[in-house]
Amino acid sequence: MSESSSVSPLSDPLAWRAIKAPSLAEFEVLATEVFRRLPARFRRMCDGLVIQVDEFPTEEVLDHMRLDSEFDLLGLFQGIGLPFRSDSAPVQMPNMVWLYRRPILDYWAEHDETLGAIVTHVLVHEIGHHFGLSDDDMAAIEKAAG
Repeated sequence: MSESSSVSPLSDPLAWRAIKAPSLAEFEVLATEVFRRLPARFRRMCDGLVIQVDEFPTEEVLDHMRLDSEFDLLGLFQGIGLPFRSDSAPVQMPNMVWLYRRPILDYWAEHDETLGAIVTHVLVHEIGHHFGLSDDDMAAIEKAAG
């Protein structure tokens, strides 16, 4: 490894001046890119799934899940998972995955993981609820996404 490749681009303390947390719009772009990098077979199975990015979960969600803080939830699947859907059921709202920007950023600040890895984990985990996947299945999808 050459000496120049082992030096972090952030080793200059003044380089940090330009770094900021992604805005809501930038986070949506990140989530879209993360989804795009998931295995094609997995993405095709997600037809009709809506991915929504918001700052925090709603008060209704916090109350329903009996959470103490809006930072306690990184993502949420809402809807009826594919294994439980029925063609005879009345028309339903689309299944949605919510990613919560501020709790994810807070988690990122407290852990030694990249933001992309965290968003990938939350997105795959929440989509996994859509398909009724096991933790092992979701880990394999995350690994395939890089």
